Amino acid sequence: MTTARKLQYHFDQVGSYLRPDALKTAREQYAKGEITKAALLQVQHAAIKDLVDAQVAAGLSAVTDGEFNRSWWHLDFLGQLGGFEFYDQETSYKFHGEKTRSTNIRLNGPVHANLNHPFFDDFKYLQSLVPEGVEPKVTIPSPSLIINRDQRSDGWSDYYPTWQAFLDDLAQAYHDTLQHFYDLGARYIQLDDTTWAYLIAQLNANADDPDARAPFEQTAQDDVYVINQALAGLPDDLKLSTHICRGNFKSTYLFEGGYEPVAKYLGQLNYDAFFLEYDNERSGDFGPLADIYNGRPNVEIVLGLFTSKSADLEAVDDVVARINEAAQYVPKAQLALSTQCGFSSTEEGNILTIPDQWRKLALIKTIADQELATV
Repeated sequence: MTTARKLQYHFDQVGSYLRPDALKTAREQYAKGEITKAALLQVQHAAIKDLVDAQVAAGLSAVTDGEFNRSWWHLDFLGQLGGFEFYDQETSYKFHGEKTRSTNIRLNGPVHANLNHPFFDDFKYLQSLVPEGVEPKVTIPSPSLIINRDQRSDGWSDYYPTWQAFLDDLAQAYHDTLQHFYDLGARYIQLDDTTWAYLIAQLNANADDPDARAPFEQTAQDDVYVINQALAGLPDDLKLSTHICRGNFKSTYLFEGGYEPVAKYLGQLNYDAFFLEYDNERSGDFGPLADIYNGRPNVEIVLGLFTSKSADLEAVDDVVARINEAAQYVPKAQLALSTQCGFSSTEEGNILTIPDQWRKLALIKTIADQELATV
């Protein structure tokens, strides 16, 4: 960690985009065995090239592959990390008003980095498309998605003598993965994370029961430990951000509640930037920003004041007022803007159109340029 701020993109993005119909069709055909993997990749690569061009045209300084290489924002990566496998858990993730598919991952051996992970080749392709002066951005799920979440760490005692040994291997696997992305040329990596929203919900639900709160507080401490161990010792010119998400599937959500119960933990995480959902009342007020920022001059707070769940455009005056309110807790020069989440955290996508997502980003850029670019 340094005291100099690495990220100064006042207009930024979470990373996922609505899939074009051609890519959706190709994925369905591949799943049915109607086309080869090479044929799928041809369609996927063409879609990513078009997306990169569109992001550059939108004025983004860092661009992603839209997560077009995956079906889920998290499971495609986690299930191909060393020591994990996919399985069908028979029950789905229950969003408010929607149910997802039932895929999950579980331990099947000691945890380690998979240096043949397909995401590395995906990054190399993204890197080949990005013009000079624009940065390729990698998005992967946080290791906290494994720790006491959805039975993913339940089998730890089959492979480890202690819980601590499991946590240490998980941290090392992530460290080695991040280092390998760096060795391939990545300089901006984001770790997406719904665990903090899950913990907010659990800590609020057990606010008056210290014994019931204790295991969730321990999970929060374990998350801080693993994340910071994973980030420790990485090259200083690697920019590392996190996106704290409350769930995003077909414009619905999983969790609600302000950041107050976990702010002290977020303030300990050694990221360079925090993408925070603040698009509606479910996210609470800006008060916890003081603890998340934690007086760190190297940290950027990316305010997700715009919703990716709807095509409706936010009122400019309302957004400006909220920026000024947040600036009571974090210096305005260390604020940035984005949507609260991606447009398509799973391949299903949110309930809006591809033109809608670009109109949303255009609005964000206009306000960021007006309010933050010259601060």
